[in-house]
Amino acid sequence: MTSEAGEPQPRISQFLHRATRRVRAFDRRRPLVWDLLLAGFCVLAAVIDYAGDGWQNIAANTHVPGPLVLLLSLALSVPLLWRRTHPMAVLTFLVVAGTVNSATGAVLQAAMLQLLVVFNIALRARMRTLLLACALTMIPVVVVVVRFPRGSWDAQVVPHFWALALVAAFGIALRSRQDYTNSLVERARRLEVERDQQARLAAAAERARIAREMHDIIGHNLSVITGLADGGSYAAARSPERAGQALTAIATTSRQALTELRRLLDVLREETPSTEPELAPQPALTDIDALIDGVRTAGLPVRLSHSGSTPTTLPPGTQLALYRVLQEALTNTLKHAGPKATATADISYAPDAVTLTVTDTGRGGTPATGGRGLAGMRERTSLYSGTLEAGPQPTGGWRVTAHLPVPKETTT
Repeated sequence: MTSEAGEPQPRISQFLHRATRRVRAFDRRRPLVWDLLLAGFCVLAAVIDYAGDGWQNIAANTHVPGPLVLLLSLALSVPLLWRRTHPMAVLTFLVVAGTVNSATGAVLQAAMLQLLVVFNIALRARMRTLLLACALTMIPVVVVVVRFPRGSWDAQVVPHFWALALVAAFGIALRSRQDYTNSLVERARRLEVERDQQARLAAAAERARIAREMHDIIGHNLSVITGLADGGSYAAARSPERAGQALTAIATTSRQALTELRRLLDVLREETPSTEPELAPQPALTDIDALIDGVRTAGLPVRLSHSGSTPTTLPPGTQLALYRVLQEALTNTLKHAGPKATATADISYAPDAVTLTVTDTGRGGTPATGGRGLAGMRERTSLYSGTLEAGPQPTGGWRVTAHLPVPKETTT
């Protein structure tokens, strides 16, 4: 659809929308300017009506003194300057002036300016206040009907009543639209806040996951390297061949740790789809034997046992959690159990759960404060609705038990 000049109609509506938005923005920034303009225009119109004797064309009494007419004209227009800040006070003043206007028979058209105040009351005040305002504005109408009757009373009252109702309805409609717009703005603000909160929670969860992975990778491999280095330094003087084997194992373990760290850090790097990092599968139960061999090479004797019927499949997350708990438990044994400690790992399968128990014959004791080992194990098990118990044994040493439920679809 286009206008007669060939200009697209949507462009005109967009222009009007932008102009209206700018006027409202200017009114919010400088409300006094708009109030002065409107009040000044109304005062000028009222004075012109007085000066040109136009008021006499509809007056019920044309002999009203000129100074009184001028005073009523100003009284019915000047207070509009405060219509938004003190609407009920202004309306009360206008009703008093309008009553005098009706009683004298001047019947100035400036009395219709009361509708502007009623509109502002409908736009901002409560419904009870609006009904009171409407009742007040009917007082001058009733006075002029009683004082100067012209034909039937309804011909004088009904038009004013309908004008009052239309102004009030328009103010209520505009107020409802503003309330709806404000509610949409507030909802958008809340959604934005919730989005930011969700992003922060997701970032915190991702940082916690990365911290767990970094702790498991670095902590375990450094513990293995430390054990190999201690064993190599002890064997250097007596068996150079054993020392060489230890150095070779240290190099292998270091390369494995670097490879795992690179894979973890590559996930964090923002890459284009054509250069996505090559990812490897997370450790699973099939990698436990390699983990045990690495710990044994570091000098910790470990015995691994299985009991129960192995499920056909286990979720990758459950397998990763079991692997990391076993890795962390053996790492703690390497670091804290002492040189002559041994460890036992038992994986027990039940129809609805998997239980991993790791015990050692070390010194036991209380866990180090500020460490992330036990906290990380508990976080991993809780992610899969599991439980973890860890503590010293009465006969010495340490015991870690992780119990993870198996989803029903994996037990069939």
